Amino acid sequence: MNSNVRLDEKDRQIITLFQKNPEISQSEIAEIIGLSQPSVGMRIKKLKDRGILSHIVGMNFKKVNLFLAKVEIAAKNSQNIIDTFSKCPFFINALMVSGRYNMTLLFMGENIATLESIIDYHLRLNPDVKEVDFNIIVSPVKDLVMPVKITLEGERGCDLDCEGCPYYKSGRCLGCPATNAYKGDFWRKD
Repeated sequence: MNSNVRLDEKDRQIITLFQKNPEISQSEIAEIIGLSQPSVGMRIKKLKDRGILSHIVGMNFKKVNLFLAKVEIAAKNSQNIIDTFSKCPFFINALMVSGRYNMTLLFMGENIATLESIIDYHLRLNPDVKEVDFNIIVSPVKDLVMPVKITLEGERGCDLDCEGCPYYKSGRCLGCPATNAYKGDFWRKD
């Protein structure tokens, strides 16, 4: 956290109440912490404006039967890796980290084979990647909500052709939901 950020006790209480119940109203917060509703509203606005408080809409990946992959990579050019996956519907986020691997990538998909195909085809063969460690998250300790792209209209995940991909041809990969080659169910439009 930025050393210039100063939170007082009321700010901490507001953040804690939102963590416990993101749907809590300003009136309920005001009653609990002993401030007026307009004062709570101003504090919330300041916390949001400073980037301290935000809302992320997502899905609990276990409840929608998706798999979460954590991929540690040693990258020569981190920005090229981020650019490669920026529009990928399976890509959740990238974290810059210290240690042997300098990036952690998070991907979500409806089967492990498709996630393996993404890693094998897009990372292991990428000249900007020196080393890859691929893991599937088996179970979170607490509910884990992730922002999954649901609407893919007009988006193209990458420049590769699914139908020409050996993983897709062999049935290992369900294809990209941003293409007509997609054979999965989660992103299928009915």
